[in-house]
Parts: sequence; structure tokens; C-alpha cells
Amino acid sequence: MKTITLPALILSFAFLLVQTTLACTGISLTARDGSRIVARTIEWGGSKLPSQYVVIPRGTEFTSYTPTGINGLQFSAKYGLVGLSVVQKEFVTEGMNETGLSAGLFYFPGYGQYPAFDSTNPGRTLADLQVVCWILSNFASVDEVGQAVKNLQVTALEGAATVHWRVADSNGKQIVIEFVDGQAQVYDNPAGVLTNAPGFPWQLTNLNNYVNLYPGAVDGQTWANTPLHQFGAGAGFLGLPGDVTPPSRFVRAFFYQATAPQAADGEAAIIQSFHILNNFDIPIGLEHKTGEAPAFPSATQWTVASDLSNRKLYYRTMYNSTIRCIDLNTINFEKVKFAAFPLDPQEKEPIEYIRIK
Repeated sequence: MKTITLPALILSFAFLLVQTTLACTGISLTARDGSRIVARTIEWGGSKLPSQYVVIPRGTEFTSYTPTGINGLQFSAKYGLVGLSVVQKEFVTEGMNETGLSAGLFYFPGYGQYPAFDSTNPGRTLADLQVVCWILSNFASVDEVGQAVKNLQVTALEGAATVHWRVADSNGKQIVIEFVDGQAQVYDNPAGVLTNAPGFPWQLTNLNNYVNLYPGAVDGQTWANTPLHQFGAGAGFLGLPGDVTPPSRFVRAFFYQATAPQAADGEAAIIQSFHILNNFDIPIGLEHKTGEAPAFPSATQWTVASDLSNRKLYYRTMYNSTIRCIDLNTINFEKVKFAAFPLDPQEKEPIEYIRIK
């Protein structure tokens, strides 16, 4: 059995204590051939976010850490998985296991509340940054996860905000998990969309404020002997919020997803998901006062899409817009070793020069 511990606590705490602008936008698509796709962005405008892709074999053993040390819940990987991690390789933020189950962590400040941490019995507690890894290691379906989290004791590290989670499987089921007043709440996610705060039920209710929107053109009208007409295409969506706040991104993601034509197969739907999520890239400078923006390409540091039906994970980054694919079907999760690799071997956008003769 392979054992994983959690080093570099100081680095992790430093990251958690200063995170104030982490944002995420998640969508879902189903292709005509039945392929199920989930995709999302991750934003962090404070600094370059250390990120890796990780491969975790079956049998890997984990010990969670808590506010008092590496003394939390112990679990072993029943299923192999691939994911994208932040800061440390154990902190899988988005990933998929070999059964086609997907899970992702989304920032949820100011609304969630975990159970009180019991320092006398830390072995029952799981750090919130390790919940994705725990889910993907242990379960094959959304139904299994929904039952298991009801008794889960989750904690944040000192100074950190809360998060919530999206879980989806290849059968098309999808849930959102939020801790409210110390209790795990499991919500069906018919919309297939998730952003950040406020809570998921509020986000669904807020969609009713946009019941007047529809795709396509707007018919001209005459009021007070004055003819009125649309300025251009898409006027049926006049009023769609365009800012980057979580409620606005939720509404925009819902309608972009809902009006997208159905792609033929999984690969086409993956490409479509990246095009939709282009609309949620947050430029550096938007979240900062003038002159205070850091010097890196984008607040949207990476975008990832998973084909749950065909067991393929795709990603691109702020340094390289090329879409890269990890095919889980080609990995022997019984023999592969635990491994972590930087998302970008070179942090520079590749440019192809066209030669004119």
C-alpha cells in the first residue's frame, strides 16, 4: 500500500489565509450520443496559483490534516483517479475517477458553515480541500456520495473560507453539497451549473428574475408613433448580466449552456464547453484597484472539462490555450505510481508563426 502525507503546511496556510478572490464557473453538456460532459474554470487573481495534474493509483492511503496537525480521517483509494490540484498535490480541486465519477470544489465564502472541529477526536475529520480526493477515491456514483456525506465531519484550516462541491456521474445525475449550520445539505442540480456564493437554492430561485429572456431576434414595435427595433442579433437576451459576480456568472452560464446546440459526440461537446467557458475568463485588473494588479496573464488560471462517459479529462491554462487530454482508459491504476506534474512545463503561450513566401 502506498502512503501519502501532507508536507508544506506553511505554504498551504499562507495560500488559504490570503485567498479572497477565488472564483469558479461550472457547466454541463450532454452530446447526442449520450456523452456526459462537466467543465469549469478556476480563478485566482491574487498571485500565480501553483497547480499540477495528479495521477492517484488504487490503494493510495491518505491521512487528512486538521487545524491541529496531520491527524485527521484516514482513507484508501478504492478507485484510481486523475485530477488538477492547487498548492499541494493532495488538494485535488477538480477530477474524475476510473468509474466516470466527477467532483469539484468551488469557493463558497460567507454562507457555508462546517461542524465545530472536535480536537479530542480529530480522526473523524476531513479537511475541505481533501473532500474531492476522498469522494473520487471511494465512490462510483452520485447516489453513493449523497449518502456518505451526511455523516461527514468537514473542517477548514485556520483562517480559510468555506467551499462547496459539485459531483456528477456518467448516468447524468448531479448534486451540489453545501454545509449549512454544520449540517451537510445535498441538492439535486438540474441546471448543471455552479458558481460561488450565495447558496445553491438561492441561485436557482434567482433565475426567475430572467424569465423574460429568450434566444434570437426581437420583433419591432411602435410606441407613441415611434418605431422601435433591435440594434443587432441576440436582442432577446438584452438584460443578461455581464459582470463577474457569482450570481451574474450563474445566470449567464445557465443561459449559454441551455441555448447551446447539442454536439454530436463527447469530443465535440468538450470543444463546445471550452468555447462557452471562454465567456467567463476574468482579465487581470478587473478585481484590483488601478495599479495593483499582479503581472501574470489572467485571473482565470485554468479551465478543465471531463468526458464522464469516455473517461477523458481535458485542460488548458492561462499560459497555454492548447487543449491537452489525459485518457484514463490508458492508465493502469493498479500499477501506476502516484505522480504529480506541472500543468505547464513552460509558462509561455506558444505562438505559431505563419510564413508567407
